[in-house]
Amino acid sequence: MHDPNLTEEALAGLPPDIAESPLFNGDLAPVPEQRRNWSTYNFAALWISMAHCIPTYTLAGGLIAKGMNWWQALLTIGLGNLIVLVPILLNAHPGTKYGIPFPVLARASFGTVGANAPAVVRGLVACGWFGINAFIGGEAIHTFITTFAPGFAGLGGGAKIAGLQLSHFVTFLLFWALHILILYRGMNAVRVFENWAAPIVLVLAGFLLFWVVSRAGGAGPLLDKPSQFKNLAEFWPVFVPSVTAMVGFWATLSLNIPDFTRYGRGQREQMLGQALGLPTTMIAFSAMALVITSASAGLLKGVPLSDLWNPEFVLAQMTSSSPPPGASVPLIASAVTRGIVAVVAVFGIVIATLSVNVAANLVSPANDFANLAPKYISFKTGGVITCVLGILCMPWKLLADASTYIDGWLTGVSALLGPIAGIMIADYFILRKTKLDVPDLYRQTGRYRGVNPAAMLALVLALAPNLPGFLKGIHLVEHIPSAFEGLYVYAWFTGFLIAGAVHIGLSRIFPTKHEAVRE
Repeated sequence: MHDPNLTEEALAGLPPDIAESPLFNGDLAPVPEQRRNWSTYNFAALWISMAHCIPTYTLAGGLIAKGMNWWQALLTIGLGNLIVLVPILLNAHPGTKYGIPFPVLARASFGTVGANAPAVVRGLVACGWFGINAFIGGEAIHTFITTFAPGFAGLGGGAKIAGLQLSHFVTFLLFWALHILILYRGMNAVRVFENWAAPIVLVLAGFLLFWVVSRAGGAGPLLDKPSQFKNLAEFWPVFVPSVTAMVGFWATLSLNIPDFTRYGRGQREQMLGQALGLPTTMIAFSAMALVITSASAGLLKGVPLSDLWNPEFVLAQMTSSSPPPGASVPLIASAVTRGIVAVVAVFGIVIATLSVNVAANLVSPANDFANLAPKYISFKTGGVITCVLGILCMPWKLLADASTYIDGWLTGVSALLGPIAGIMIADYFILRKTKLDVPDLYRQTGRYRGVNPAAMLALVLALAPNLPGFLKGIHLVEHIPSAFEGLYVYAWFTGFLIAGAVHIGLSRIFPTKHEAVRE
């Protein structure tokens, strides 16, 4: 299951005893320098293809539904992504310097055994994201099939599986299976796929924007919609938790970015590529989504705005042979043209969703689960575990309520992952001064052995203040003290700062076996 060539090349630079260590396998090994070939374009393309996804498309809509106007929504998205770029670049550094993936890097701060805690947390969060994106891709395929075979929607006579109609569950599984095909081609296939997916998605998104705006005769009414907030005092309570949610959107990648930067040619390539790819694409694609949705509102009069933020819904209306709401004729009169539009649009959605899901939500948990038992779980096996858990999390229920999605899922994710990022960054840059003993990261008896109590206690203390807010966000409790409610809106920030500060303090007050590498 492992890449024998990679294993052999990696071991050439490591002491002989590492090969037999239960903490080592070829997938978790340091990437040899001759295999570190990702350029600035590769990293920019990675983020361009990941950011052009349906969850990004719907972000601005969720903020406008909370009362923001178009520029306030874009400001919130842009600021959140600039903030999360900082921990992404910081955690990217050791990946490029040492060629190691996220779960191996976590061993330096949490210990070789303790690293399983952040790895499993990150892996389970990725399973949720994987399921969400797989469901979205499956819905696009469902729309495509029903365009040409309307009877498919009634498959099974209305039978449901875990609350999801059978036809939707079938297309969910079809899209799910595409991930398995890419997974078994390995990391180089991921790089190649992201390289060509990025320009295709850009072209198709631009085509959709041009078509909808030209058909609607303008950008539509949404850009003229005023903000519901009269002053900063009203805006701030919505703005801050929304920024936190935007940080939570990519908080997963702020941890496992070493999984990609370990293949980078150098620090300059990974930093420049990511800085060019992430915030610019998120803002640009969110702006495109705003204009497309606004123009669609002019075409589909009387349709609730919440439906117009769903590109699969707009696609279904465009390719339907029946007149949409508020119209007397179909949007596209020719059946041939409807078919062409359906093929092009579904291809774009499938490519966009597949590219973000493979890179953001399959690579990392595959490594994370492999870290649990490296001699028995390979990268590919870990990926299969991710795919199975992605089904079991029932993502259609996560997406059923916008409030739960943003306040519960996105903010909850940031509350979970912010402390891990704080501990890892503080440990690597402040305590260890960017110096790691790479062979000891794979030894059970090395300087990073066992569990680092300072990191584990810091993680617990940073998670505790945000737990009540998370429980309310997912509607498990109705009322919590106002102090916890106010703290939860800053979940990622408070967790990051508390965890980092506690970890530094405990490590200096109570030095342990997890000592830093000395000159």
